[in-house]
Amino acid sequence: MSAGDPMAHGRPVVFRNGLVLTMDDRHTVLPDADVLVVGSRIAAVGVGLEAPADAVEIDATGGILMPGMIDTHRHMWQTAMRGYGADWTLTQYFVWYYLDHGRLFRPEDVHAGNVLAALEAIDAGVTTTVDWSHGLRTVEHADAAADALESVPGRFVLAYGNIQQGPWEWATSTEFRDFHRRRIDGGRLGFQLAFDVTGDPSFPEKAAFEVARELDVPVTTHAGVWGATNDDGIRLMHEHGFMTPSTVYVHAATLNPDSYHRIAATGGSVSVSTESEQSAGQGYPPTWALRRHGIGVSLSMDTSVWWSGDLFSAMRATLGADRAREHLDAHARQETVTHAHLRAEHVVDWATRGGSRALGMDSQVGSLQVGRRADVVLLKNDASPVMFPLLNPYGHVAFQAQRGDVHTVLVDGRVVKHEHRLVGVDLAAARRGVEATVSYLMDAMGEEAWRTGMNPDIPATAVLDNPYTYTEWDAGSAQWKH
Repeated sequence: MSAGDPMAHGRPVVFRNGLVLTMDDRHTVLPDADVLVVGSRIAAVGVGLEAPADAVEIDATGGILMPGMIDTHRHMWQTAMRGYGADWTLTQYFVWYYLDHGRLFRPEDVHAGNVLAALEAIDAGVTTTVDWSHGLRTVEHADAAADALESVPGRFVLAYGNIQQGPWEWATSTEFRDFHRRRIDGGRLGFQLAFDVTGDPSFPEKAAFEVARELDVPVTTHAGVWGATNDDGIRLMHEHGFMTPSTVYVHAATLNPDSYHRIAATGGSVSVSTESEQSAGQGYPPTWALRRHGIGVSLSMDTSVWWSGDLFSAMRATLGADRAREHLDAHARQETVTHAHLRAEHVVDWATRGGSRALGMDSQVGSLQVGRRADVVLLKNDASPVMFPLLNPYGHVAFQAQRGDVHTVLVDGRVVKHEHRLVGVDLAAARRGVEATVSYLMDAMGEEAWRTGMNPDIPATAVLDNPYTYTEWDAGSAQWKH
C-alpha cells in the first residue's frame, strides 16, 4: 500500500453505526455502535465515539461487527488440492496422503498450499488459524510452511507434525529442536506439537509428550477417530499425566463417557470439524456429548481437499448436526423436542471465544473489548438481499452470512480486507505457486492415478423390490392391474 492509501497500516480505524457482537463474558450486543482501533488494539467500543482526526472511518451501517473467527485445526498444506477429495471417505484420505502420495509433496508445495490457505482464511474473516501441519517430513518442509504463514498478514499457529514418521522420532530429533530454536522461540508464530496417540500399550508417543513439556508447548491430537484413535489413547495420556488445559483434542467423536470425563477433569477442549466428521466417518459430531460433560468447544474446517474453508459453514453444519441428533434421540423415545438446546449464539461463541480459550489466547483475541488485539470483522453487503433485515444477529451470522458478506477484516489493527477485496495481497503469485504444485503432482502421479484418486469407485446400490408396481389402470374396477 502506498503512503497515500486511506487503508495504509498505522492509521487509526473507526467503524461507525454497526451492530456490534462484542462476545465479551456477558455477550453484550450494541446496536448502532462504533469500534475504534488505535495501533494494534481496540481503543473503545460504544455509541458516538470520538476518534482521532486522522482515523479512517468505515461505515458499518446495516452490518455486523464481530471478533475475528478462530479455526483450531486446518491442514493448510493440503489446500493446493482444493476439492480433489470431495468424494473420499476417511480410508481413501489415509491411503492417498499417508501411504501413496503424501510423500510426493516438496517444500515448495507445502509453501503453496499454506499461502493459499492463509489467504482464504482471512478472506472469510478467520483471523487466527491453526496450521495442523502434518506434512512436514523434513525440516525444509517446516521452514517452507513457516515462511508461507509469515508472508500473509494473519495470525497463525504452526502445529508441527509428520505423518511419515512416529512422533517419538521426529519430535526428539536434533533437526526439530533446531527448527524450534530458529523459527519459533521468541518469534511471532504460535506453536503446537501435532501428533496422534494410537493406543499402543507401550505408549511410544510418551517421548513426544516429554518434548512438548520441556519446550512448554501445547499438544493437539486427533482423538476419538473411528478405526484410528480411541479411548486407550486418552487413558494412556491421562495415566502418564499428559492431559493438560492446553491440550486440544480434534474430532473426539467416538469416545466413551470415561474419556470425556478425563478431558473435562483436566480442562482440555475439543476442536469440532462438523463438515468433516459427518462426511468422512470419524464419528458423529460430538457437540451433544461435549455439552453434557462440560467440555470446551472450538470449531475447525479440517481440510479444503474436501470441504469449505470458512467458519460460517462450520457453524451452520454444527447447529444442524447437534439438533438432528437431539431430534433423533427424542423420536426414539417417542418424544418431541420443543426447545433446542444448542443455539446460534453458542456456535458464534465457539467460532470466536471458543477458539481463543482453546489456544490460551482469550485475554488477547476472540472478543471486541478495550485492550484486546484488534482482530475485527465487518459483515456487510449492501448488494445482497440476504443482509437485511438484521433481526437476530447470532442467527444471521450462523445461518445467513457467507464468505462473500465479509466486507472488512482487521488483524492486529491492520486492514487485510476492505470492501470485499483482500488488501496488499498478490493473488496472482499465489495462483502461480498452486498451479506449479498441481502440475508437478499430476506428472509425478501419472494421469491414471490422478484421475482415479479424484474419482473413487461408487459402491453398487441394491434397489429394493417394490410391491407397488402397476402397469395399467382398470377404469371398470377402479383399480390398478398388475
